[in-house]
Amino acid sequence: MAIMSCFELPVQQPDRDMSVQEFKVWIKQFDMNHDKRISPEELTEALESLHMWFSSWKARRVMKDVDADHTGFIDNKKEVEKLVKYAQQRLHMKIHQS
Repeated sequence: MAIMSCFELPVQQPDRDMSVQEFKVWIKQFDMNHDKRISPEELTEALESLHMWFSSWKARRVMKDVDADHTGFIDNKKEVEKLVKYAQQRLHMKIHQS
């Protein structure tokens, strides 16, 4: 029995729906240095908290698609909105309006 637990696949998405506002609050908790922006490392931590496979690779893909001003951070409202859409469409997170 103990051996079987080693082979269980991790959950790839949250176990509940969340609103856009709840998602924004959730992602902000990974801003470890409180600079009001999300770095690739902080995004990796967020994805790892969801037990996603290849979190570092996925974080780099997200940053490439979401970081519109190429600062290396998710650091403005437009980029956060893009992150929400990316999470819904490509990471299959259940995020709803309201």
